[in-house]
Amino acid sequence: MIALGVCPLFAQTSQIPTSVDSALILDAAGPEQRKSLGAIYLVVCPGVGAGTGFLLESGVIVTNAHVVGTCNQETLLAITAQNQAIHFDKVISDTSRDLALLTPKAPQQGGLKLAVRDNPVPGTTVSTWGYPLLYNGASPLLSVGYVSGYRVDSSSGKSVKHIVVNGAFNHGNSGGPLLVSHSNEVVGIVVLTYHFYPPEVKQIIDALANQEYGLIVGTRRKPDGTIEQLSEAKVTAMVLGEFYQKTQVMIREAIAASELKAFMKEHSAEIPMQTGKNSVLSNQQASNR
Repeated sequence: MIALGVCPLFAQTSQIPTSVDSALILDAAGPEQRKSLGAIYLVVCPGVGAGTGFLLESGVIVTNAHVVGTCNQETLLAITAQNQAIHFDKVISDTSRDLALLTPKAPQQGGLKLAVRDNPVPGTTVSTWGYPLLYNGASPLLSVGYVSGYRVDSSSGKSVKHIVVNGAFNHGNSGGPLLVSHSNEVVGIVVLTYHFYPPEVKQIIDALANQEYGLIVGTRRKPDGTIEQLSEAKVTAMVLGEFYQKTQVMIREAIAASELKAFMKEHSAEIPMQTGKNSVLSNQQASNR
């Protein structure tokens, strides 16, 4: 398993994708899903990569920590389905859960609710809106699958509940909301995918990326602004790396919503919180963690 979401298609340029068809998608989504679309963002760490994020009704935007990457509140930005740039006052990351909370400078409206329970039965149809492969612009796309089971991820040294999904969730979907079909309540945050390649393949690709032999066939600008010469071996590694990252079996994972509730509770003094019966940290919901 590897964590996906920082799309390398964006990593080599500082250009921000622009939406060419968001109005058509919003019109076609219908009233039930239109609220979901308005709450979905392309989250961009300039020069490094991009993924998906979503707005909660409390006003906080949620994504994966690995989507935020090396960015902070000064450099991270999000793009709405209407192609508007959102900047942030605060970024709080939890690398053990692979979650991040982003506080927008300007208040955002129409966020999603966290579900009271995050244990839909296996076979339940689920979906996510997001930016698989950053395809053609800033408009989110719908991906659908079903719940296959559950798993506790202990790779960070901390036990984190994951929902296992069988579905076409691709590179760039990480950080998006996992929704039960025909509902706008969030049961999870898309994070992991499985590969059928043996680990040796990744090691070979990494070794090629560090080789300087062969003809110099091009250059690229690195995130720090310096220009790197590209040998034949490095270009080969880049091409193989793209195939490695994007070829997948139809198994994906999402961090359970209860993990997000616990993370938000830990930082409740630092982020805006909605109060009342629909609060993401209401007593009823917190008791179901």
